[in-house]
Parts: sequence; structure tokens; C-alpha cells
Amino acid sequence: MRDGAAELGAAAAAALLLAWYDRHARVMPWRTSPADRAAGERPDPYRVWLSEVMLQQTTVAAVRAYFRRFTERWPTVADLAAAADADVMAEWAGLGYYARARNLLKCARAVVADHSGEFPDTEVGLRTLPGIGPYTAAAVAAIAFDEPAVVVDGNVERVVSRLHAVETPLPASKPALVALAAGLTPQQRPGDFAQAMMDLGATICTPRKPACGICPLWSLCAARAAGIAADLPRKSPKPAKPTRRGIAYVAVRADGAVLLETRPAKGLLGGMLGFVGSDWSEDPVPAPPLDAGWSPAPFAVRHTFTHFHLELTVHLATPPQTAAPTRGSFTPRDAFRPGDLPTLMLKVWQAAEPHLP
Repeated sequence: MRDGAAELGAAAAAALLLAWYDRHARVMPWRTSPADRAAGERPDPYRVWLSEVMLQQTTVAAVRAYFRRFTERWPTVADLAAAADADVMAEWAGLGYYARARNLLKCARAVVADHSGEFPDTEVGLRTLPGIGPYTAAAVAAIAFDEPAVVVDGNVERVVSRLHAVETPLPASKPALVALAAGLTPQQRPGDFAQAMMDLGATICTPRKPACGICPLWSLCAARAAGIAADLPRKSPKPAKPTRRGIAYVAVRADGAVLLETRPAKGLLGGMLGFVGSDWSEDPVPAPPLDAGWSPAPFAVRHTFTHFHLELTVHLATPPQTAAPTRGSFTPRDAFRPGDLPTLMLKVWQAAEPHLP
């Protein structure tokens, strides 16, 4: 149980932050404003959940357009559950981590099949859905259902580490930061409080040059008082990313048909459309999908994933119309939409196209 002084400090911090949020909340297409909430409007759990999944490791600016397209095309969780996998994957292209798109569909279908189209209204219940981890469950429970769940993203980690001057580097300090965030989370308006913490970290308590002079928690911030706010949170050095290599085979017949395949469901770019390729490793094994007189292109395509850099050599060919590939199939040119490709494969196409006949 928290002592009286800690309770008083937490209550003061929550009151100051919520008062600031009421005046300065960012306008988001998925957010119910503080004024609308005060007037009785409730957030749509579907929109909250969809935005949280999209926002994982992606910026708000990048997500806005995707969110609008998704909700215009699939305005309810039932609409999304009924969508074709390929259509959702195509709309997701550019947001990265295609496993999240696959889990998005699994979750939507579970909500419809097992919960009559209604999201569970507790953090525990949300955790039973496929693809929903601890953070997303807490965020949806707090924002959509006002459960006092502890929501800790990168912004919240930064705010809490500075407020309490936690100098232990991340990720070792993560458990302590979660516990401190739990101590700050109020029973009243926990959804607004969670979003206020995120907004504070995104707009004032920023990674570099925090605007301490206009921060609503200025008087309570231990790191500001010690003059170390800009140095926190400390982070342990990250190991250097290794570089993997591979080969992408771009074959276009004289009639314009393009050789494509759907990648295996599991793994990077799982279930996505792309060009046939080799493995990605330090020493990739060539795996041409047909005998077509392949020519290495005078360029390489580079892409960075979370844990490694990738360098693809592109091999080009113009096979005869009778060619029968061992992998993939030819897609007529008028049915081929480069925009449906994931970012890596789109890079391959954009680099290869000028060199094709």
C-alpha cells in the first residue's frame, strides 16, 4: 500500500496532467476528445484497438492516412473480420511488421466469432484475444473502457524516468518504470490520463531538448530539479545490426506478365506478395525459379529490418511465355499493382523496372 505522501504526490501529478490535457490534447482521428468524453461520448473500442496496433513502432503522422483508409473501407470490426486477407495486406503495405496485419485479422475474427462482435471490456479479457499483448490490452482497457490499467509506451517510460530521476538504463529499468507508472495512474479518468502521458512525452517531454519550462509537471520533476532531464532515460548500448544478403529474381515476359509469389505465412513479410528469392543469410544460396538466362542488375537494394540490414542482389530475366516456374506464377501486367507490394519488394520493383525490356 502506498504511503500518504506518495498518494498525495501521485494525485497532484494526475490532477496537473489532466488539467493540461483538457486544454492541449492532440486531435487524432481515433481519439475521443476530453470535452466529448465529459459530455458522455464513449470511445469506440474498435477504433482504439486499430490505432494502437497501427501505432506500434510507427509514428502518428504516418498512421493517420492508413487509419482513415482502413476505417472508411472497414468501419466496424465485423467489416474487417469479413475482409479478404490479400486486401488487408495490401492496405497495410508500408506500415511494416506484416505479422501485425495477420494478427489484426485473427483478432477481428475472434471478436466476431467468440464475442458477438464486442471487444472484452477488461485488460484480462482483452489479453485472451490473438495478437493482443500486455501493452495493447492495457491501452484499450484504459482508453476504451476507463479501466485503471497501466499503459507504458516509450513516451511514458521517458516521462516517468524523468519525473522520478530513474538513472538505471533501459531495458533493465523497465520493471521499475512500470511500477512507478502504476503508482501515478488514477482511478478516475485513467483513459484520459494514459493519453495525457503519451501526449506529454510526444510534445513537451521529448527525447531531445525537453520543454521543461512549459511542462505541467515541472514542479514535481526530480530530473528537472537535478538538471539531468535531457539525459534520461539512459539506455544500454545496442549491439550492431548484422547484414544479411539475398537474391531477388525479377522475371517479366515479353507480354508484360510479372513473376510473383506469396511468401510463406510465417516469417518476415509472411503472407505478402513479392518476387521469388533466395534465403537471407551471410552466404545466400541461389534459387532461380526457372531457367531463363538471368542477368545480375547493376545495383543492389538495401533495406533495414529491426534486427538486421538486408542487401539484395537483383537478377533480371525475360523468359518465354512457355516458361514454367518452379515457384510463383506469372501475373498479367494489367493485374499487377506495385502499390500492393510490401516496402522491400516495391524497392526491388522500382529499381528493376528501368532495366527491363
